[in-house]
Amino acid sequence: MRTTVNIDDRLLAETKLLAAGTGKTVTAIIEDALRERLARQQLVKRTAPVRLPTSGGDGLQPGVDLDDSAALRDLMDASS
Repeated sequence: MRTTVNIDDRLLAETKLLAAGTGKTVTAIIEDALRERLARQQLVKRTAPVRLPTSGGDGLQPGVDLDDSAALRDLMDASS
């Protein structure tokens, strides 16, 4: 099927270089890229969500910053 798409100039230039270096056509390179992307999308859809185990409790304690690993270590050491 023939269609028209707009492609960024730099991306098209890189695609042409890849095509020349591999002996493929620009069309074949674009088709391969689309197939790969669609296959990855299907893989993501089939992957089951990850469930992380949690323990009971009152949730995050006031003043705890999960982005501060040193403070978290100090807090865990103090509760031991």
